[in-house]
Formats: sequence, structure tokens, C-alpha cells
Amino acid sequence: MTPEPNGASGSGTTREEATVKVPAKDPKKKDEKKDDDLSDEDLALKQQLELYVERVQDADPGLQKAALESMRQEIRTSTSSMTSVPKPLKFLRPHYGTLKAYYETMGDSDLKKYLADILSVLALTMSAEGERESLKYRLLGSEGDIGSWGHEYVRNLAGEIAQEYAKRQSEEAGIDDLMELVQQIVAFHMKHNAEPEAVDLLMEVEDLDLLIEHVDNTNFKRTCLYLTSAAKYLPGPDDLLVLDIAYMIDIKFEEYANALQIALYLDNLQYVKQVFTACDDVLRKKQFCYILGRQGITFELDEEMCADDEERYAMQDIINNAKLSEGYLALARDIEVMEAKSPEDIYKAHLLDGRASAGASVDSARQNLAATFVNAFVNAGFGQDKLMTVPSDAATGGSSGNWLFKNKEHGKASAAASLGMILLWDVDSGLAQIDKYFHSNDNYVIAGALLGVGIVNCSVKNDCDPALALLADYVDKEDPFIRIGAIMGLGVAYAGAQNEQIRGKLMPILSDSKTPLDVVAFTAISLGLIYVGSCNEEVAQAIIFALMDRSEAELQDPLTKFLPLGLGLLYLGKQESVEATAEVSKTFNEKIRKYCDMTLLSCAYAGTGNVLKVQNLLGNCAQHLEKGENYQGPAVLGIAMVSMAEELGLDMAIRTLEHLLQYGEQNIRRSVPLALALLCISNPKVNVMDTLSRLSHDTDSEVASAAIISLGLIGAGTNNARIAGMLRNLSSYYYKDATLLFCVRLAQGLVHLGKGLLTLNPYHSDRFLLSPVALAGLVTFLHACLEMKAMVLGRYHIVLYFLVLAMQPRMLMTVDENLKPLSVPVRVGQAVDVVGQAGRPKTITGFQTHSTPVLLAAGDRAELATEKYIPLSPILEGFVILKENPDYQEES
Repeated sequence: MTPEPNGASGSGTTREEATVKVPAKDPKKKDEKKDDDLSDEDLALKQQLELYVERVQDADPGLQKAALESMRQEIRTSTSSMTSVPKPLKFLRPHYGTLKAYYETMGDSDLKKYLADILSVLALTMSAEGERESLKYRLLGSEGDIGSWGHEYVRNLAGEIAQEYAKRQSEEAGIDDLMELVQQIVAFHMKHNAEPEAVDLLMEVEDLDLLIEHVDNTNFKRTCLYLTSAAKYLPGPDDLLVLDIAYMIDIKFEEYANALQIALYLDNLQYVKQVFTACDDVLRKKQFCYILGRQGITFELDEEMCADDEERYAMQDIINNAKLSEGYLALARDIEVMEAKSPEDIYKAHLLDGRASAGASVDSARQNLAATFVNAFVNAGFGQDKLMTVPSDAATGGSSGNWLFKNKEHGKASAAASLGMILLWDVDSGLAQIDKYFHSNDNYVIAGALLGVGIVNCSVKNDCDPALALLADYVDKEDPFIRIGAIMGLGVAYAGAQNEQIRGKLMPILSDSKTPLDVVAFTAISLGLIYVGSCNEEVAQAIIFALMDRSEAELQDPLTKFLPLGLGLLYLGKQESVEATAEVSKTFNEKIRKYCDMTLLSCAYAGTGNVLKVQNLLGNCAQHLEKGENYQGPAVLGIAMVSMAEELGLDMAIRTLEHLLQYGEQNIRRSVPLALALLCISNPKVNVMDTLSRLSHDTDSEVASAAIISLGLIGAGTNNARIAGMLRNLSSYYYKDATLLFCVRLAQGLVHLGKGLLTLNPYHSDRFLLSPVALAGLVTFLHACLEMKAMVLGRYHIVLYFLVLAMQPRMLMTVDENLKPLSVPVRVGQAVDVVGQAGRPKTITGFQTHSTPVLLAAGDRAELATEKYIPLSPILEGFVILKENPDYQEES
């Protein structure tokens, strides 16, 4: 609606006044036409209101008061459809100017305030843009209840307050009168289910603390949901402030599980402790332990958090993931996939026409190495397979030994380590089975066994630290590859543990000038993993000095790239904390300077969704490179790392990467597939799948190999039939090209990761929490893929095992109060975003009902389909403890 010219602007007023003064039987022609359209009652209302306007200007205060009262009554009781203006407001519009002018002439009195109230409401439809008249008259008016004028009025006021607040802040004027009004508006909104609007207003006037007084039992959940969802889109430090408020509200209403999620998101261990001490229900605390275990942080319970010793040990076990293997195998048994699979079952060569299967019968070391990895990925965590764990026959002299020696040199290391992957999370039997390789006289086998020990202990912590005890002595051996095995093993086993003892073992390696480059590189990565996101200055300094000591020739070596990455991992997701280190990196040799800068920036802002950083990284991708520079790889990966935080940014990043493919130079095209893989990890989006499928036939073999590995990563653990089909076709397309065929095999293994029970997605808990260890593992692997020829296709294919850091069962396992599996019906469907929606909207759509344990795909959400039990976690993922519902009655 365009506002009609204000009454104050010239001719309009005179005409209107004329209409009022001329008796009704002699109206002007124009008005006749207008009035004919109105029904009788509308006409009566119009004349009634015009009479009131006249009376308001009367000299008799009694008449004035009566007229104002009646006017007020009319405006308040009028209802209108959604699309039109309420009638009284419409008929009073022409008189807005008259009333305004008269208001100015009145002396101070209650009546003047009364009139101000009415003008404030009229200004809703009449005031010019940016005048904020509604607010002006509201502040001049009486102190009455503002809700009685209706929602639209309150909403409009809130908008004007925000503008006025900004203006007064810039002029440094007082804001007390505004804040009183804010109090009223917030109270009104919170009463009327408009929590998001209350929160928005308080954010505008920078006073979110007010919220805590106004939330109650009925609306705190919706308020917290809005706060946590909004936090992703706010610039720092506002986002942390908003989450702090949400945390306090959750604690206030004893919604401890949600408070714990927020504490983990903020990475605030003080808050985590507070949640444990505030809650006195042991079962709920056990549920918290499952959440901590899934997040993969090292956390020690003390007596304050749990007084009973036995309970405390049981809870520490849950945090240490000691029961992870048991739960995973229970899931596998339930879904009936325990039977071991061989690489041939995955390749399905019989589905292809003749030529490809013929070439595959040759027993080449490269093919055997591929089979080793496929076997490790597919049977990960099952404890049995057909290559490595076969019981030894007296006649054949132990077939697992046979398979091991079907691999060459470094291949033997990967084969020995693959045993660790097959026995993933099962520390006791894992160490027993790997033990035999320690007595080998082949250094590669020993190196692989050391790494295998690390893999078995990955994300499972143990009081007696078996990995440290076994690996510590090998760190300083003569043979560089044994050292790498031990160092990488420690990095994988103790990722995120910030273990001082290991730091003491590893830091001297960095400063020793005699250490070979590859050992230094893996040491930097392991230290980065163990101290991931800790901003530890001593480790940072050690890596910086190691970087400065490298010679010109060494700086050209692909392995040197691991040093800046190790440094970046220390600051993973820690934003501004990286700045001091980034300054130091500007003093490095120019060959590595930009590379280091990009890596630090992308790690520090990983998972934050910071748009400015994405722009900065894009700017670097647009530059033309001098010879020998290669910092654009990490910049492209950085775009994915920063924008993977939430769905909107993720879709925008995918589009941006498409542009980079079209206009970028060759080295950018090589890294785009890897960035796409990170954005859609274990979540095969069709558009990304098509892009990667196109790139997998690229003429540049590095682009093709990156695209093929990426196809494996986006389908990791999903058994996606379409990707499996694409990879089978690629295996026949590249049957003559050994390196690309190797990539295809790796991708096939990844797609069937854990027979489809595992995921590599670092996000969990409804995509709210990001596991830093998982992200670190993925990023390390992707950085290694930037140097595909030297690393994955060269001697260091053991970098593939960094993916184990991100491997987690994608399951929902419900357990009873004694933590024994309990099968209940659940509905699993596509998650729906219900933030700020009215009522109680459905949170999932297109669901199917299964009985637990069940698998959850990317973007799926589960809810209980029975009221017999109450889940102790708000988000049904991983292990969830169910408590019997005391109010439940069986239906007869």
C-alpha cells in the first residue's frame, strides 16, 4: 500500500476538513462515488470516526476524553483479514496530519498522552519511511500495555527500536527509555510464542541477558533451538555470546544434554565439568559420557563429577570408547553382515564385459596393494577377513603371512597395518594378533605392525596406554620407515589427547638436524594430531624451527608440505588464535611462505563458515602462479573446510568450486575434486557425483585420480549403488592404466567402508558438533592427495590410514539402564528444519519404522515410535540410553 499523501501536505487536509464541515446531504461529487462503494455499516463507521476526530479537537476536555476512548475502542476491537488494513485505520488515515497538528498545540495532560497512543498506532500505516513516528509517539504516550494494540504494532515498534538504538549508539545518547520498552516487547513476544522475534530484538539492542528472565518451561526449548541455529550465521564474537546464553538457559531448566552439546561446540571444558556437577542423575551422566566419547575428546572424570568410584570407572570407560567395538559388532550381527568379504566381492568383475576381467588376473604388486586396502576398508572393525586373519594351515604355513609377502616393500607395511584396521577398536584381541609381526626380521613389516597398533587404539583410550608402551621405544630406531610407523601410530592412537609424554618423545626429532625429511614430516603431522586445536605454543615453535631449518632442495619436496599442515592442525577451528603464528610464517622462505599462510588460514577457520575468509581464499585462487608455487591447492581445500559448517554455505561453496573448475588453472582443477569430497563426505549429492564422474575421465591424469578418490570419499560407507556402478565402469575404462586403476580400487573400498556401516563425516549430533580429530584426519589425507603421485601413488600410501580418525559407526543403538542393547521401534526419515516454526511441527519427513539398532544416512534423523521409553539424549544418534516411562500404560 502506498501511503496516501499525509494530511499535513496541503490540499488533502482542506478537502477532508471541508467534507467534515459540509452537512452529509450535500457531499462533493468525488466523495459520492467513493462512498457508494462502501457498505452501510462501513459508511456509518467512517462518519462515526470523522465525528470522533472533530470531537477530539473540541474545547471541552470531557468530550475529548470520550472521543479518544471511543476511537481507541474502535481501533482495538477491529479485526481484519491478513491482506487488508483494519477499517478504522483506513478511515483515520486522512486525518493523521490533522491529529498530529492538533497534538502539537495541546498542553501537557493525560489526554495528550492518550492521543499520543492513538497517533502511535496510526503511524503504523502512515508515517514516512525512516521517520520512526510510531516509536516517537509511543515514548510520549501513556505507559499502558502495548500488546493490546496487536502483534503487527508490536512488531513494527521492535523494528523502529532497532533503528533508533543504532542511531543513539552512534551519537552516544541515553537509551534507558528504549530499554523499558524493550522489556515490555520481549515479555509480550515470549508470552505469544514469538521467541525468535524477542531474540532478534535483544540481539539488535545488544542485551541478550534479558532473555534469561523471560524464558519459562513452555518456551525455553524453542528459544534455545533458535539461539543455537542463529549462532552459525552470526559474526564472532556474537556467536559465542548467543551460545553462552543458550547454555545458561539449558542449565537453568536442567536440560543438561543440550547444555553439554553447546559446551562441546564452544570447546569449553569448564562448562562440561559444570554440566556433570550440576546433574545428579547417574544414568543421564552416562548418556553425557556417550556424547563425549562420540566427540572424541579426552576428558577425565573426578570425584566432584561422580562420587562413587565404581560408577566413575564405568563412566570413564564409556568416554574412552571401550565398548565401541562391542556395540558396532552387535549392530553388524543384527543387520547380518558379519560374514567377511573379499576384494573380489567388491570389484564384482563378473558384471563387466570380457576385456577388463582378463587383465585383472595378473598378480601384480600394485593390484595386491589395492586389494590390501580394499580388504582393510571393507572389513574395518569386524575382526575377521579373508586375507589377513585367516587361521593358519600347517600345510600352507599360515596364509596371512602369504598375503603379507604378496606385497612389495612399502606394501608390506600397509598390509601389516591393515590388520589393525580389521581389528579396529578391539584393543585386546587386536594387540594379540598384531604381536606376531613384531618378531619379523623385515623392517617394513615391523613398521606396518607399529602403525597397526596405533590404528587399533584409534579413538579408544585405555588407562594402561598400551600404544605408548609398545611404540615409544621404536621412535628412535635406526630405520627411518620403522620410525615413521611408530610416529604415525602414536599420532593416530593419541589424536586429541595432548599427551605430554609423547610430546617429550617427538619434539627432539624435529630439532635434530640428522633426522631424514620424511621422519620430520610425519612427526609434525603426529604432533599436530595429538595437539589438535590446542594452540600449543611449544609444539608450534618446534615445527616453525623445523621449517626454517629446511634447505632449498628440501622445500621442493612434497613431504615438506606436511610441516605447515602439522602447524595448522594445532589451530584447527581456533580462529584468531592463529594470528601470531601466521605473522611468523611471513618470514619463511618465499617458496613455502604462501603455502604455509593458506594452510594456517584454512585450518584456523575450518568449520566456522566465515564468509570473509572464503573470499580471501578465493582471491588467492584467482592469482596467476609463478613457476614452482603451489599454494592454491590448500586454498581450494580451505574454501571447503571453512564453508562446510552449514548447509547454505556448503551449497554456495559447491557452486563456487564449479566456477573454479571452469576458469581455474590446471593446479586448481586438481584440487577441486578433493574440496568437493570434503564438502559432501559420506553424503553423495547427485550434482557433486555427476561433476566428479565427469572429471574422472579428464585428460589430466592427476585430475582424474583426484576425482576417482573423491568419488570414493563422497560415497564412503554408503554402499551407494550409483557410485559403485560408476567405479566398476571406470575399472574397465582404465584397465590398462595401473595407477588410475589403483585409485578406482581404493574408491571401491571406500564406498563399501565397513560394509556400509561406517561414515567419515566429522559432523554429528544433527550436524551441530564437529569432531576436531575426525576433521584433522580427513584434512591430512586430502593434503596428502594434493601430492597424489608422491604420497598415495608413491611410497607413502600409509597416509590412507589417516582416514581411520574419521571412521565412526553411522548407527543408532538404544541401550537399557544397564547399558545392554534394547530393541525398540524408531522412525527414521529425512530431517526437517523446524527452527522458529509455529506449533509442534514434525521434525522428520518420509519416515520408515524400524527396530533398533538402525543405520542413519547423511541428513537422516530418528525419533522413538513408542512412548514406553524416554530417551536421555535429545538427539538419537550413536548410543542412546532409554529410561522406562513411568506414566506409560499398555494399550489393552
